[in-house]
Amino acid sequence: MVSKRGAEMSLNVIIVAVIALVVLVVLIAIFTGRITIFQRGVSEQGDTELTTMRITYGQCAPALSAETKFKADFAAATTDDAKDLARSDFGGVISQCKASSDETSCKNAGCKWS
Repeated sequence: MVSKRGAEMSLNVIIVAVIALVVLVVLIAIFTGRITIFQRGVSEQGDTELTTMRITYGQCAPALSAETKFKADFAAATTDDAKDLARSDFGGVISQCKASSDETSCKNAGCKWS
């Protein structure tokens, strides 16, 4: 008599491996989607914060490069202290621009006149 036990064991191992692979693929798909949603949320939070700070602009406003740097710094901030630092740094840029009273001094300060 020939024993089929060895053949059955390898078939069971293959079935379990296939199921494990399918579960792994599904988990990767779920987490990849969640990471994308999280990144969008962080980006939107930076946009909201920037919009809030734009309210304080006068005729002389920070240049687009300063706004982009603020959004990047705010998005990269992992703690509340780091977010406060990004706000403070950008607030300093806004103050520097607001100190300019005419178009020439505004542009010399690296800001844009509107």
